[in-house]
Amino acid sequence: MPRLTLDDLFRIAVPSDPQTRPDGSAVAYTLTTSRREPDENRAEIWLAAPGAEPRRLAEGSCPRWSPDGRTLAYLRADGGPPQICLLPMDGGEPVALTSAPLGAGAPVWSPDGTRIAYAGPHGEADPHAPVVADRLDYKADGAGLLRGVTTHVFVVAAGQAGGEPVRLTEGGFHAGQPAWSPDGERLAFTAGMEPDGDLDLSSSVYTVEAAGGEPKRLTGPEMIAVGVWWLGERLVVAGMRGPVAHTRLYTVGEGGAEELETGLDRNVMVGAPGYPGAAPQLAGDRLLFAARDAGCTHLYALPAGGGAAVKVAGGDAVVSGASVAGGVMAYVASTPRSAGDVYLAGLPTDEPCQALPGRPLTAYALDGVELFEPVRRTFTAADGTPVEGFVLRDQTRDGPGPVLLDVHGGPHNAWAPVFDGAHLYHQVLAANGWTVLTMNPRASDGYGEAFYTAAAGAWGLADEQDFLGPLDDLIADGIADPERQAVTGYSYGGYMTCWLSARTGRFRAAIPGGAVTDLVSMAGTSDMGYFLKTFECGGDVVAQSPFTHVSDVTAPTLILHGDADDRCPVSQAEQWFGALRERNVPVRMVRYPNASHLFILNGRPSHRLDYNERIIAWLEQWVTGSPS
Repeated sequence: MPRLTLDDLFRIAVPSDPQTRPDGSAVAYTLTTSRREPDENRAEIWLAAPGAEPRRLAEGSCPRWSPDGRTLAYLRADGGPPQICLLPMDGGEPVALTSAPLGAGAPVWSPDGTRIAYAGPHGEADPHAPVVADRLDYKADGAGLLRGVTTHVFVVAAGQAGGEPVRLTEGGFHAGQPAWSPDGERLAFTAGMEPDGDLDLSSSVYTVEAAGGEPKRLTGPEMIAVGVWWLGERLVVAGMRGPVAHTRLYTVGEGGAEELETGLDRNVMVGAPGYPGAAPQLAGDRLLFAARDAGCTHLYALPAGGGAAVKVAGGDAVVSGASVAGGVMAYVASTPRSAGDVYLAGLPTDEPCQALPGRPLTAYALDGVELFEPVRRTFTAADGTPVEGFVLRDQTRDGPGPVLLDVHGGPHNAWAPVFDGAHLYHQVLAANGWTVLTMNPRASDGYGEAFYTAAAGAWGLADEQDFLGPLDDLIADGIADPERQAVTGYSYGGYMTCWLSARTGRFRAAIPGGAVTDLVSMAGTSDMGYFLKTFECGGDVVAQSPFTHVSDVTAPTLILHGDADDRCPVSQAEQWFGALRERNVPVRMVRYPNASHLFILNGRPSHRLDYNERIIAWLEQWVTGSPS
């Protein structure tokens, strides 16, 4: 059976955001594919049901069932910003419900099905007007300069004719996705309304009457709220006790927030680009939620009678969305063989499950391609700390070969032993005799909060040996050739690539992507610069900056960076490029036009293909001696 090639990018289909029909008979979901012509990512709404082939419903994303299951609301961008559309499931054409000048957000049905709420942009974004900033949050990666546009809560009638959406909030803040109260009288949302919310990173829970009125604040500085859901009569909030901390679950009432005890020292994952998870929800009389465990994202349930949470979907899998309705549970999970499939299972019980329950409704694994599977391995760092990683290689090959260390972003993210549709070069390199080592060092997610915060204020200083020791172990095992080592990574991984290539001369090639090179300049130019300087890297940012050691770099370096990156601004790449070129270190900088920080996940297919191709070519040129 043939091995994967980079052209398989255009055959990978990734499901997400599963939504169970209220009667439990089917699951609507978003399916994302990459198109070579035109050069774009295509999002479509599909429907899967037991015993039937999945079928396409419409172009769009964020499907949401009406309470009676007869209508599907979703987002569609038809030559402009995304708008909410309604698709009658008994036949008929979809109807656009909104025509907001700046677009709408994901639809949220009222309990009686007569209204839809959403969080959407509001303001007048004149591209030629001067940009005036009084706060640090005047730009955001992926959106660029916000120009006074803020996100607010809207409600619109859900009939075919729709109507003008009513804005329920106003002011210089961003409101999170709303949640309806069971009686349909109020909406809950998160927002940072404090004047200095950009400095203290505050975010609280508010409610507002659906008929209009002043928002009421329910939580204070005891936590940073990141999401809120009305589950039955309980208002459940995901929040953090501080800027660098695990996300936990709380219930909120008139007296404030009370933490829900899960018995887990794990980070609750509600789902975000690059950070898979699922919104908390009721599964019968149990509370279902997602949390990260040893790099994977699993589903857990809190028993109805109280006690520790029980794992109800586990194994070598990453869950990226779940939905409960009609006595069944649907979820999307990626595995070592698939970038994602939709599964359907019964409601969870109090019996722990170490695998993926239920049955797959889809089969999106690449047909006719044999994949290498990562092997989980625990290493011991120099100070005795156990650190976990994954070794991807052709196990039939003997003797030492070239090795690539690939560092994940975050740093509070994690590699998982599942098929990775973004880093296709892993599979191609393994087929060419390489060993790919992916490590979850200190600060990675899924190993407890102490491990999660262990590198705060000590980037590079606390985590350096978590990479070098495992490389030495692979060399001692006869797997890795000490003369053919290379390092790459993206975001924090790009930071660590620069750091390691400056601190040691062991690498024959270095490929930083979306990198952080100088924390001093980063603090004033990134959309999260203040957060990084004050909380994540609090302390001596000069000592933690790769640029402090740039004069020691000798490895030929390929710098890959998005031109519209506001998270790790392109000036970070320019500084590194300039310093290496001045010293005649072989260096090449590649800038991707209009590409934001997450372009390697959701950018133009041509850019993502080029990113993979360039990594392989650079390694062949400088490590294995093949022509560039």
